[in-house]
Amino acid sequence: MQYTKRPLSIQEQLQKLQSRGLNFDDEELAKDYLTNISYYRLRAYTYPFQDNTNPKADHCFTRNDIKFSDIIDLYCFDRRLRNLMFNAIEKIEVAVRARIVQVYSEIYGSHWFANKTLYKHKDITDKRGNVTTAYDLLMEEIESEVNRSNEDFIKHYQDKYDNPQLPPAWMTLEVLSLGTLSKLYNLLLKSPLKKKVAKDLGLADDRILANWLHAIAVWRNCCAHHSRVWNRRSIINICMPRNTMNPFMSQAEIRKLHPNKVFTVLCCIKYISNIISPGSDLKKNILSIIGDGGNLLNLQEMGFPRDWKHLEVWK
Repeated sequence: MQYTKRPLSIQEQLQKLQSRGLNFDDEELAKDYLTNISYYRLRAYTYPFQDNTNPKADHCFTRNDIKFSDIIDLYCFDRRLRNLMFNAIEKIEVAVRARIVQVYSEIYGSHWFANKTLYKHKDITDKRGNVTTAYDLLMEEIESEVNRSNEDFIKHYQDKYDNPQLPPAWMTLEVLSLGTLSKLYNLLLKSPLKKKVAKDLGLADDRILANWLHAIAVWRNCCAHHSRVWNRRSIINICMPRNTMNPFMSQAEIRKLHPNKVFTVLCCIKYISNIISPGSDLKKNILSIIGDGGNLLNLQEMGFPRDWKHLEVWK
């Protein structure tokens, strides 16, 4: 099917929203928002309130009391939430990296991350259809990210040394993305060292930490690329621990959570933040932006239970 839709002017975009039942208090201000944010980006925030299943409805709004300013309030809430999450995840990423580097380097030396015997053996098929190993793909990713780096310490190593080709762990892992770091940790063989990293972050089971890092990396990428997060359903379901070394929540409370909604990953972020950054004001900041979230904000859509503020991890 050939795509034939033509681009709409800002005025036409406004008129289309009006024809679908959206109300405007200030059309000139709305045009400014459409110019600076874009109709298509705001579509992610109007979509939940439109009839998108009936072709005859032409995406009309299902309520007649929604204003354009309500959509902007929701958009601004989402932007603030992304910023809060991104800042908290940055601290977790730095802390996890520091622990992995320190624990493994003390035992296995400067270039332990390239030691194939420390990893699980897993045959997989790459994008070209060739059978390879997870270890080999991981090393390709690591080498690629190191070579893309413009950090002075990486350039200094490459100018001064040629063996080993990659810099030591405390340099190499410093420039890895959280996604690659989570792959590395997940692929490491079960061992007292892997467990120690998890225990340092309050988790007795390293499989839980591996899952959390994977999920957090996915949410982190959404935040970094300015994607909608408030009502997103993640492609990664979060696994919850049966017991934790610090206050978290009961199994009954855990069973009420949605493993792919934003509140659940916020609980994981808050739990680790309580350990690496005691006194974190994440809860205070979330309460603040919820208060300014506007008329359309639905905490249930985000996976928040009614009593979330009283869960142990949020006290």
